[in-house]
Amino acid sequence: MKITRAVVPSLFTVLNMFSGFMSILHASRGEFLAASWFIALAAGFDALDGVMARITKTSSQFGVEIDSLSDVVSFGAAPAFLVYQMDLYRLEAVGVVVSSLLMVFAGLRLARFNSNLKGFDKAYFVGLPVPMSALTVASYTLNFFSNESGLSPQAAPFLPYLSAGLGLLMVSKIRYNTLPKPSVGTVRKHPVGSILALAAVVAIAWTGGKALLPLLLAVILFGIVRYVVEFIRRARSSGEEFDDTDITESGQIDR
Repeated sequence: MKITRAVVPSLFTVLNMFSGFMSILHASRGEFLAASWFIALAAGFDALDGVMARITKTSSQFGVEIDSLSDVVSFGAAPAFLVYQMDLYRLEAVGVVVSSLLMVFAGLRLARFNSNLKGFDKAYFVGLPVPMSALTVASYTLNFFSNESGLSPQAAPFLPYLSAGLGLLMVSKIRYNTLPKPSVGTVRKHPVGSILALAAVVAIAWTGGKALLPLLLAVILFGIVRYVVEFIRRARSSGEEFDDTDITESGQIDR
């Protein structure tokens, strides 16, 4: 059996899927911190499979499909099961529905992404990327859950809203920029973005992962604010265009 270089990125994709399974396994045992770290590990493998695909020049439709299937497990099912087992089970049927939104909307988001895919490199994503949603859940757990006392009483009331909000953002029309690729050309073309990305990595490492949640929330909020600002600008622009016209008695618009 001939092994080609196309196996390399697929190997990282399989490791992504396996990490998602391990997250579900640990969450079923009540080991929520370990489950969160496996989601973070899955995100690392998810990033590496894209890097390896570019290095080996083996990007393909098969890679896109298997990557999305892995993402549904690691960034859809795993965080959904995590939030349910950790706290949302208390809400009974409502908790089932709210936690499932992370999985259902992740699947819808990935299906839309694959059906609209043209080329393998994108400047931005439409809707919150599913790894970012899952990492937000994982970092929320790492910040506010402890094995001794469980989920913080201050954080628990916000978990249903966080889960529902992340699900809705995944299927929204809000644009989110892709991360700058680590290369000399990227640094020269986007020096500010590259410096901010490096600073974020340093901050996350320095704080033992605690800085990840505020950074993710800042990125999510920035996308929402930018969308609102652009929507207002478009509304004003269309309003001004209409004001510049004269409507005659016959109902026709004269320009």
